[in-house]
Amino acid sequence: MLQICRFFEPAAGPHLAAVADGQVYDLTATGQAVFASLNAWLSSTSQGGLAQAMLHLRDVAAELKAAYHWTDLQHPPNSGQAYLLPPLDTQEVWAAGVTYLRSREAREEESHQIGVYDKVYDAERPEIFLKATPQRVVGPYDFIRARSDSRWTVPEPELTVLLSPELQVVGYTIGNDVSSRDIEGENPLYLPQAKIYSRSCALGPVITLASDLNGPVLIELMIRRADEVVFQGAINTDQMKRSVADLISYLGRENEFPNGVFLMTGTGLVPPDSYTLQTGDMIEISIEGIGRLVNPVQ
Repeated sequence: MLQICRFFEPAAGPHLAAVADGQVYDLTATGQAVFASLNAWLSSTSQGGLAQAMLHLRDVAAELKAAYHWTDLQHPPNSGQAYLLPPLDTQEVWAAGVTYLRSREAREEESHQIGVYDKVYDAERPEIFLKATPQRVVGPYDFIRARSDSRWTVPEPELTVLLSPELQVVGYTIGNDVSSRDIEGENPLYLPQAKIYSRSCALGPVITLASDLNGPVLIELMIRRADEVVFQGAINTDQMKRSVADLISYLGRENEFPNGVFLMTGTGLVPPDSYTLQTGDMIEISIEGIGRLVNPVQ
């Protein structure tokens, strides 16, 4: 299995890397323009084709010596050491909602408007919205936030798709669509305020190439508070009402993404109504075939 990550070196800035068997191979250090950034590599998928770009990536990675062990990069940004960045460059992050039955039920419970989200769940057109611009996204071990004017904010673990400029599936990562449920519940038109704000989106730790991740996968969420597990749950993506291909087809209607785009595919894991994010909580999201995304709350 081959994965892609981005990391930051205090003396050298951001790097694009390949990850295999716990070893990190610095692609940017090769000096090849195609590996200068994620943008540059995604651009190569347009010029030479996605299959050719992936083959070149595998060939180059196979010839490199490891620059780091995976655990060497598992630090928060202020540690003074090399650390993982979110696996995006200038890509926007979009999201789909009400793609699982549990999500529909939770939306109706928070809004007390039975039928509004039921119509979305059963409709031909899915709910798709802009989730984050790059500066609002954080990576592994960096902190996520709840809005200061929200009383009820929850993490939402989601399988997230990286798409090329031609909207071909390049790979998959883990996403946390942090959401203020009380604000959204007041009125469906408040959705952007509930979803889009600084540090409301986490991505990482890697991108697993599409050819290495096939079929439904298990998503797990664990929330720790003062070393105590306060919520734990799991769901399989085979419970999604809509296919990833269907969501992509609607995302691409009347839209262009010259640098590619990330698409979150919805959540089926919802903590109990009594839970809201608090400073010190640790959010851990795992997806088989990808890894584990860890973010503290501050």
